[in-house]
Amino acid sequence: MSQQAAPSPARPPRAIATPCVMVCTVDGASGLCLGCFRTLPEIATWSRMSDEERAKIMSELNGRQSLIDPALLGG
Repeated sequence: MSQQAAPSPARPPRAIATPCVMVCTVDGASGLCLGCFRTLPEIATWSRMSDEERAKIMSELNGRQSLIDPALLGG
C-alpha cells in the first residue's frame, strides 16, 4: 500500500491591499468612483491583478481626485 500525504490545512486567503472606503458611487463625467477614484474595470478586476498592477494604480489615485468635480466630493 502506498501512503498518501495528508491534505494540508486550508490557509486563509491572503489580504489584498485596497483603496476601497465603501463609498461606491461612480461619477459619470470622469468614470471614477467617488470613494476610491478607481474605474469600474479596475474595481471589477482588482482581486485578479498582480500586486504590482495594484500598486501602480494605487500610486495614481491621488492625482485622479482632481478629475472629479469638487462639489461631488463635498468640497
